[in-house]
Amino acid sequence: MSAFDQDGNPVEIYDEVEIEEMELEDGVLYYPCPCGDRFRITVEQLSKGEKIAICPSCSLKIEVIFEVEGLSDVIVDLGGEPIAV
Repeated sequence: MSAFDQDGNPVEIYDEVEIEEMELEDGVLYYPCPCGDRFRITVEQLSKGEKIAICPSCSLKIEVIFEVEGLSDVIVDLGGEPIAV
């Protein structure tokens, strides 16, 4: 499966994940990786339009599916503070 990074470059992704399926901890969203670690992407990265979360322990990446207009509401729903986008 392929996606595109913020600069429009193609990126090979492992899966697509809805943002609501992720866990929020201290401004970072996490999702379990098959290697045993977790994919991660910051709320700041998402607010800047980035949507590729990486696993720091292996080469896998996922695409986070979300609407930029609704990002602040989702972050609040996950237990975080409202953000400006």
